[in-house]
Amino acid sequence: MCQRALIQSRSMPALLTFLACFALPAAAATDARVSESYGKLPLQFEANRGQTHKDVRFLSRGPGYSLYLTAGEAVLVLSKPDPDSKRGARSAQTRPDAPTQSVALRMSLVGAASKPLVSGLEAQPGKVNYFIGKDPAQWRTNVPTYAKVHYREVYPGIDLVYYGNPRQLEYDFVLAPGADPKKIVLGFKGADKLEIDAQGGLVLHAAGGDIRQHKPVIYQTIDGVRREIAGGYVRKGADRVGFEVAAYDTSQPLIIDPVLLYSTYLGGSGSGGDTGNGIAVDADGNAYVTGYTTSLDFPTTLNAFQSVFAPASPNAFVTKLNPAGTGLVYSTYLGGSDSDAARGIAVDANGSAYVTGSTRSNDFPTTAGAFQPTFTAPAGVGTAFVTKLDPSGSTLVYSTYLGGSGVYGDFSSGIAVDSAGNAYVIGTTSSNDFPTAAAFQPTLAGGSRFGAQNAFVTKLNSSGSALVYSTYLGGSSSRAPDSGYGIAVDVDGNAYVTGYTTSNNFPTTPGAFQPAISGPYFSGGIPQDAFVTKFNPAGSVVYSTYLGGSYDDSGVGIAVDAAGNAYVTGGTGSSDFPTTAGVFQPAFSGGAFVTKLNPTGSALVYSTYLGGYSGAGSSGIAVDGNGNAYVAGGTILSCGRYSCVSDFPTTPGAFQPTYGGGNSDGFVTKFNPTGSALVYSSYLGGSGADHVSGVALDPSGDAYVTGSTTSANFPTTVGAFQPIPRGPGNAFVTKIVDVVPAPVLPQ
Repeated sequence: MCQRALIQSRSMPALLTFLACFALPAAAATDARVSESYGKLPLQFEANRGQTHKDVRFLSRGPGYSLYLTAGEAVLVLSKPDPDSKRGARSAQTRPDAPTQSVALRMSLVGAASKPLVSGLEAQPGKVNYFIGKDPAQWRTNVPTYAKVHYREVYPGIDLVYYGNPRQLEYDFVLAPGADPKKIVLGFKGADKLEIDAQGGLVLHAAGGDIRQHKPVIYQTIDGVRREIAGGYVRKGADRVGFEVAAYDTSQPLIIDPVLLYSTYLGGSGSGGDTGNGIAVDADGNAYVTGYTTSLDFPTTLNAFQSVFAPASPNAFVTKLNPAGTGLVYSTYLGGSDSDAARGIAVDANGSAYVTGSTRSNDFPTTAGAFQPTFTAPAGVGTAFVTKLDPSGSTLVYSTYLGGSGVYGDFSSGIAVDSAGNAYVIGTTSSNDFPTAAAFQPTLAGGSRFGAQNAFVTKLNSSGSALVYSTYLGGSSSRAPDSGYGIAVDVDGNAYVTGYTTSNNFPTTPGAFQPAISGPYFSGGIPQDAFVTKFNPAGSVVYSTYLGGSYDDSGVGIAVDAAGNAYVTGGTGSSDFPTTAGVFQPAFSGGAFVTKLNPTGSALVYSTYLGGYSGAGSSGIAVDGNGNAYVAGGTILSCGRYSCVSDFPTTPGAFQPTYGGGNSDGFVTKFNPTGSALVYSSYLGGSGADHVSGVALDPSGDAYVTGSTTSANFPTTVGAFQPIPRGPGNAFVTKIVDVVPAPVLPQ
């Protein structure tokens, strides 16, 4: 359970917020199920209309839990199979009528008003009906539901609001001016012992495992300077806690930094290591990760499609983690008798995973009826693949090669899926016989010239049996390839792609923001710019533009919002990369860029550098419903004669404000909607080499990242699936919770 205690003025923005997250242990399969159920707390609350005990004001039910809100308590009842039942563990996990054990956690407000005014806020369109028994008088129909439950004046000048997101229960304390936060005292029952650990977290030791709640993080921004406010939990007795807050300016708002909800290694003991390249997340908070592994003991699940390592190294892998990060829903190898690596992943509304990458295996698993079931590349050369796994990870819905016979092969870098199940793939090809259909550019620019390479963009139908469209995208440069890396799809089926080009005749459109390539950066040098291109659902180009300065620039990741603005990130060495006024970092200092293009591709909404002189490179980007951009990548040290430093920009209170050490660290950064400020920015890494390769968001705006680490001390969380490394290099999966202050309640 995550809990926030929000202290705010009725006349001003939120002042203080306390953020913490409970996590149940996953020592056994039954505990993992409880933890997963625990992570899916209510979206709505039912008013009590006689369907439960009269003391209950509001309730919510779901798989494995029931929540009851009375006048003075919140009672959370978790159910799990009874391991002592004679039916056996298998029966307990599969039979709906299996005996269960219940664990109840009760939280009360000590010394609070005995009869606060309790009401529902934000009525929901859904109604609940109970038709139990034959007597209609006992039926309950049209029971209203609400997004929030509001307790008024639980303490003098202090209100309490309960609400939920798809995975957790949260509650805010709302203080009027002059109210005293020390009045708030929480009492707990159902725990054997309560303690505040060395990190300032709250730990409830209960039957079945420990329940943990992270230390609050509190800071204010005053005159443009971020100032951390000291505060946290304080013991008030054997089973009671309160909040302690240092002096703060009550006339200024306070901003909340994120915490790691979970962070885990993912890998085996292979000498070549394991790497996470792509990540996606579904509406329930399950994380889908893909990459490649050299480990014969990479963690797989019993009924996975391919639970045994294929003969050659590396193999691709696809792993689905539960919402709590405590266990695998499924995990499978994916490969044949030569090297295979996955680069991108997407997930549809049904939980099917779409994976793309490259393979040298002529026996890579393909399916009957797939668009291209046979390998066409020269021996020892790779070709792209596209694979769709069913929601259980046990069966291939379809799997196909995608490529031609080019001497340098073909590889894909990114994938997206629309609501109809069409898969959109981007990559790079050297094949003049790469499969095309309804193509904007039907031939490889440069023709059969040795070394010619273009990007490609392909849309596969929902069954993987045919191309909706497939096109080359590039110019005729003979100096270096034109490559495609990132792809995103909007709700209308328009595809947005990015990459880089060295061609001065890369296809652009009239009115595009930058119709011509910049550079070259020295006499006789090779110009290289990023590009951004938008295709309509039929494969025609809507707009296409260069994006860069006079040095090397590459587009790597792209996202799109509901209005059709494209958010692009990548690397730049150009001191004249196009930026806009008022952005967070308008001047060059080396590293990454983040650019927002308007829906027509004709102008920049904003564009900023991101990094320090120590250097940074971004690998992925995602955007939430409010227009906040989340960027992930890696940064290194800048070394002088006597010392090495990293000056990547971070925010006060970040979960890792300083460089972890070693050759490189990952980073995760969130920009506000105007690109003018960082909402949060943090390193992510240990004392080895760490890099973040992909980022994805859930509906609540929590960020999920994956990448690779050689650090034995990479930051992981208690109860995570794999808290320690198993080899010289492992993949990792980290979830970052981002909580912002709630709005002032209506009077």
